[in-house]
Amino acid sequence: MRSVAVVTQPGFAPFEFGLACEAFGLDRSDDGIPNFDFRIVAPDPGVVPSNIGFSINVEHGLEAAADVDILVLAPIPRDQWEAVDPRVIEVVRAAHERGAWLLSVCSGSFVLAASGVLDGRRATTHWRYADTMARMYPRIEVDPDVLYVQSDSIITSAGTAAGLDACLHLLRQELGSELANRIARRMVVAPQRDGGQAQFIASPIPIDSSLSLAPVTEWMLQNLDAELSVDRLAARAHMS
Repeated sequence: MRSVAVVTQPGFAPFEFGLACEAFGLDRSDDGIPNFDFRIVAPDPGVVPSNIGFSINVEHGLEAAADVDILVLAPIPRDQWEAVDPRVIEVVRAAHERGAWLLSVCSGSFVLAASGVLDGRRATTHWRYADTMARMYPRIEVDPDVLYVQSDSIITSAGTAAGLDACLHLLRQELGSELANRIARRMVVAPQRDGGQAQFIASPIPIDSSLSLAPVTEWMLQNLDAELSVDRLAARAHMS
């Protein structure tokens, strides 16, 4: 059984943390999908506060991540970016040295960056944080325009849903496309979004009014002197 540990720290983001739990922690054996030995770890076990006013109780310390095959780094708050817990850095470096997968979600990439494992590599993070990462870590080629990046056994991803895309990308490599697609279907998400897709598109998407009554109401406003019966409006809308 492959093992996974998610590192969570004070101020964690619940959604991004939860998607890692959803991807690797659920029992899906009834769908023929092998389970992972799943662990949630923290530098200081016990009560770990989130960034939106509630806490979780984490039973395991970082020692429970000492032998895992996949290490997931949940996001950390901005005030920790320049002061990443050295105990977590040590765990990341040890995992990298033994060839484990490293996967960061959103600002969890700052933990990988602080550990030095991204030096000389291409990586990504949330587009709002990319300039900061590039400034703090000039040896990393920070790409703000993609959903996720894989460099050997290291996967970095952008914010929120892009983290789930990265998890599914890793699951395809661990379990194969068929089982990864089953997991995605159970989650009711797209089985695969290519990592090279843009995180952020500044141009607004045109409004499609073809399936709405907007053309009919516009015509009504231009013909207020006409008899606007239900039958006539229905005919204008090509409806009964």
